[in-house]
Amino acid sequence: MQEKLSPRGSVYGAHLRSSAVVAIEFVAVAAALWVLAWVVGKTWVILLPVALALIVCTVLWPPVRWLRDKGVPPAAAVLLVLLVAVAVIAGVVAAVAPAIVEQSAELAEQATAGVVKVRDWLGGPPLNISEEQLNSAVAAITDRLNSSSAQIASGVFTGVGAATSALVTVFTAVVVTFFFLKDGPRFIPWLRRTVGRPAGPHLAEVFARVWATLGGFIRTQALVSLVDAVLIGIGLVILGVPLAYALAVITFIGGFIPIVGAFVAGGLAVLIALVANGPVTALIVLGIILAVQQLEGNVLQPWLQSKSMKLHAVIVLLAVTLGASTFGVIGAFLAVPVAAAVAVMVRYYLEQVAEQAGEKDAPEESEAGADEDEPSTA
Repeated sequence: MQEKLSPRGSVYGAHLRSSAVVAIEFVAVAAALWVLAWVVGKTWVILLPVALALIVCTVLWPPVRWLRDKGVPPAAAVLLVLLVAVAVIAGVVAAVAPAIVEQSAELAEQATAGVVKVRDWLGGPPLNISEEQLNSAVAAITDRLNSSSAQIASGVFTGVGAATSALVTVFTAVVVTFFFLKDGPRFIPWLRRTVGRPAGPHLAEVFARVWATLGGFIRTQALVSLVDAVLIGIGLVILGVPLAYALAVITFIGGFIPIVGAFVAGGLAVLIALVANGPVTALIVLGIILAVQQLEGNVLQPWLQSKSMKLHAVIVLLAVTLGASTFGVIGAFLAVPVAAAVAVMVRYYLEQVAEQAGEKDAPEESEAGADEDEPSTA
């Protein structure tokens, strides 16, 4: 007996109901994400020191673990490593600060001379801007600054408050780092026991993978940034660019903000070289920075990090942009580690889905088959 076909209206209705269910689920997920973002914003003052402490722990844990393996008590090992780290940072600041103080006056004079040259260039061909027009523009800028004096003063006090908050955050991060390094190895076993089955083993595995990924990323990025800073710093010293050591330190710090950090640090170095040494030196500095960036992108990053992060450059750029627009410089710094942690969680979830669907070995078999079918390029 031939089955009677459903009317079009029934088919449309079924599709509409399915679309409505998907739409309601999408709205529910979006609302949950909005609530999560709101909670993060409200608790940011607590989450920020914890996030910074976790990143610092990934760097300091290897020497702490080595000392603990040698029989040093956990608290003493952590305290010793923290003191050494603080001493290294203080030594770098003490080495760079005098150069900044000594050369800041010279740079100010050269910047003033550069402004005069720009003014003379604007007054000559082909622009031929008259002195009255330039004076009028300067007067307009001055009036604007005077009218905004209240806002500027408010901004100064806001900056003082931000500096105080930064000190509190740094102090809290140091204290949290101490306890994380001291008691961190107990966390995953405690989490597994406390949560229990079936979620406990999954959470423990995810946290272990996130920790390994963050540790590899931070330590490798520190090594890459150090190589960039040394090579660029040597070039700046040879060319006689002022503040070469300070620029090298900025390059090292900027290396932890992929793409954007290198662009900002390189632009600052080129600008100072242009003001202090002229356009020829600035072009040479630009060439050095581009060469070092090519070395980093084509040799250091693939060799050292390989595919451990598994994040496309577009994802990295979007993560840095979102973090910077939401939480400023600190957001740009934390963007890639957070994106890497989220990527680890997503991959683990997809592994579990594939295992439950009976497809756990399918991707590996297809990749192996593709490798066998394709001709060798060796």
